[in-house]
Amino acid sequence: MQEYKMPNREQDSNKGTFGKVLNFSGSRNYIGAAYLSTVSVLKSGGGFAALASEKDIIRTVSTLLPEAVYLSRKEGINSIKSYTVVLIGCGLGLEQKSKNLFKNVINKINNTQIPAVIDADGLNILSETNIKLPVNVIITPHPLEAARLLKVKLEDILADLEGSAKKLTEKYNCVTVLKTHRTVICSKNNLFVNKHGNSALAKAGSGDVLAGIIAGLLAQKMPAFEAAKLGVYLHSRTGEIASEDLSEYSVLASDLPIYLHKAIKEIL
Repeated sequence: MQEYKMPNREQDSNKGTFGKVLNFSGSRNYIGAAYLSTVSVLKSGGGFAALASEKDIIRTVSTLLPEAVYLSRKEGINSIKSYTVVLIGCGLGLEQKSKNLFKNVINKINNTQIPAVIDADGLNILSETNIKLPVNVIITPHPLEAARLLKVKLEDILADLEGSAKKLTEKYNCVTVLKTHRTVICSKNNLFVNKHGNSALAKAGSGDVLAGIIAGLLAQKMPAFEAAKLGVYLHSRTGEIASEDLSEYSVLASDLPIYLHKAIKEIL
């Protein structure tokens, strides 16, 4: 475990010490994404998580996660400057209102320079626009999303994962987490290939958990590349640990936050 180190955990602290994540996630068909990404912020050590979403989604998620704060999307946009990190895209949907929300959030972040994590539908929306990303952004595409972002074929991404990750980092001036069975984490000056994980992670919702973990670590003042690298490791190792109890067949994405503490304790 010498390669990985958890963020410092000061005893003289409060919830603000460990960062505040504002999560724009969820839509009518993807309520679970809002829950999984938000709970993972807190399970990875983030001190405060707020979900900015629609009323029906908030009503459902709040019954599962009373520890979070809940805002309308408009309230979220108006309060961005009060947060440490913004997470956007998990189950966001591709309706026009989601596209407008994404653009408004990115423009707000550009004015504040707050670090951000962009996942899932946020990446699909990004691939359709020419909007400039702010500094300190982490993107978390799977190969098909990467192909859309680079305007190439899926086969081109799969044929050169490391090269594709480098191209994404260069194009968007960001840290890239290119998700496969051997996820590639790439910044301008660093590249790392994660060697943990198994087929248990090939389940709907798994990426939402990863995005939340990375956002939670980023909120604890970790540099973007290190937060991405550690987040990918914790996510993949958690899948391995959960599989020991549940098998690779039966692990659900919702099991990952439950087992995450075991991967953290191995490092500690």
